[in-house]
Amino acid sequence: MVSKIELNERQETILQIVKNEGPITGEHIADKLSLTRATLRPDLAILTMAGYLDARPRVGYFYTGKTGSQLLTEKIKKIQVDDYKSIPVVVQENTSVYDAICTMFLEDVGTLFVVNKNTHLVGVLSRKDLLRASLGRQDLAEIPVNIIMTRMPNITVCSNDDLLIEVANKLIEKQIDALPVVKEEGEGLEVIGRITKTNITKVLVDLAKNEVI
Repeated sequence: MVSKIELNERQETILQIVKNEGPITGEHIADKLSLTRATLRPDLAILTMAGYLDARPRVGYFYTGKTGSQLLTEKIKKIQVDDYKSIPVVVQENTSVYDAICTMFLEDVGTLFVVNKNTHLVGVLSRKDLLRASLGRQDLAEIPVNIIMTRMPNITVCSNDDLLIEVANKLIEKQIDALPVVKEEGEGLEVIGRITKTNITKVLVDLAKNEVI
């Protein structure tokens, strides 16, 4: 994680100088502030890395024209699934509905991912699926989860390098609580993580704490 840049007074002054007089060399900025180029270098590096300034060889620094909110929006749009995914909770397809309910309760999750003997994703179980199955008079210990699960290919998945904002949109559009993070493994998909509404909420909390990717 990298902290969102909070500009200090000198950095704000540098930004204003570049806005008014850019493109301008680091040497000229240093002269205006009565500082050495070496003293100024860390501030210029921070402003450039944060996206407030850009630099061109033999030309100098210039203001990008982007506000703090615009830069923050750009950072949000670059956050990937791999930055916020959590550990998946997986059950075998022959697991009983009763055991799946116990697993969901003990792991404190709202979605279970179902895999076959090759550890490939074959289904997803939600709280609603398990609740619906428990409303009947059936023996839950005798019913395998593959009877009630949502099956492939009717499962929405994501990968490590997907943008988190796009996955958040999928959660909203599909009205689901979680997506499995997968990677190709042989002829199937291996579950390597999960993205939930809680993960998305964590991004908001990190932003409120001025911590973004």
